[in-house]
Amino acid sequence: MRSWPTPDIPVLPGDGVALTLHDTAADRVLPVDTGLLTDAGEVGVYVCGITPYDSTHLGHAATYVTFDLAIRQLIDNGHGVHYVQNITDVDDPLFERAERDGVDWRDLGTGQIDLFRSDMETLSVLPPRDYIGAMESVDEVIDMVDRLLSAGAAYRMDDEYPDIYVDYTFTDQFGYESRYDEETMAGFFAERGGDPERPGKRHPMDALVWRAHRDGEPAWESPFGPGRPGWHVECSAIATNRLGSSFAIQGGGSDLRFPHHEFSAAHAEAAHGVDRMAGHYVHTGMIGLDGTKMSKSLGNLVFVSRLSAEGHDPSAIRLGLYEDHYRRDRDWSDAVLQRAEERLSRWRRAADAAQRLPADRATGLVAGVRAALADDLDTPTALDLIDAWCRDVGTVGAGTEAVVDPGTSAGATLRTLCAALLGVAL
Repeated sequence: MRSWPTPDIPVLPGDGVALTLHDTAADRVLPVDTGLLTDAGEVGVYVCGITPYDSTHLGHAATYVTFDLAIRQLIDNGHGVHYVQNITDVDDPLFERAERDGVDWRDLGTGQIDLFRSDMETLSVLPPRDYIGAMESVDEVIDMVDRLLSAGAAYRMDDEYPDIYVDYTFTDQFGYESRYDEETMAGFFAERGGDPERPGKRHPMDALVWRAHRDGEPAWESPFGPGRPGWHVECSAIATNRLGSSFAIQGGGSDLRFPHHEFSAAHAEAAHGVDRMAGHYVHTGMIGLDGTKMSKSLGNLVFVSRLSAEGHDPSAIRLGLYEDHYRRDRDWSDAVLQRAEERLSRWRRAADAAQRLPADRATGLVAGVRAALADDLDTPTALDLIDAWCRDVGTVGAGTEAVVDPGTSAGATLRTLCAALLGVAL
């Protein structure tokens, strides 16, 4: 699957600060294990991608901008990063939306993937090196399902549709990633794509890894008969085949904490015999609109493409998302966007004014912003630091107009800082 172009990331002078992130499994902020490397010696990052049946809304954007920030901090620290993202281009929600709209599900998926790529490029989000669709990874899923069957972790249903499920009790630590109790897990499993009522399963919460062919559905040949992959195992296979059986970061929205990330980890751990798939499980908060959770069912989505078409600067959209911490459920509104646009204008004026100041006037700012972002991507503090610096620049008198190389001025440093670490163009 084609990714999108890589934006330029200028090199920020000085040394970066080691990144810490909140790990859901530990429920605390911990240093990212940059010693947990891929075979190529890179930090492995896997972020779950879209199911392409609707345009990129701000909930999507917030998630991908968050992990873009994390990758930028890792790069600033001199690490190579292998970033992988999937696209669930075969799944029930896609089929249902296509049927509702009277279009072919493949055409719907292709159009929405193209729009997503365009939105990510607009927002200057770093692209994954491997951008993999479910249809591309069927052979990989088949291999993992075979591993799970061989290990005794998976079983085949004995009825009209010989679907294959994984026994969720197979891994002793099941539940470690989400830290939910059984009742909570059961509730989310039923709400978020599980089938607890399916007769014949060993346990109601066992997850589907291979769906046997039904009339009217796409299918691929396999040793288990024709069918298609389950959702969780798709991510397990794509991630571990490119990053190794254990890698540094698995990320996504907080709604993926369970069941998707719990089962993705359990499938990988059972198939590869490892204790833990990811060193960090990182989750972003949900975005609301004017006090109400943003959701497709409520029809209150704000789309990146529409904001862009209305003339809103992508850098302002990013700044609006940075106003509150990535782990918090937070609100989007016209007021948030207006504040972001005003902030962007102030910063640009300050960058122009600081062209007459030497670069060392911004040294403390660079150190402070690096430290804030290294502390679990603390964007509110980073914004406050830049705001304060820009206010100070506004008080600089005309007598300080020394001859300064524009390319090495404090203004140039501010522009480099914002472009490199925040993805914001001044």
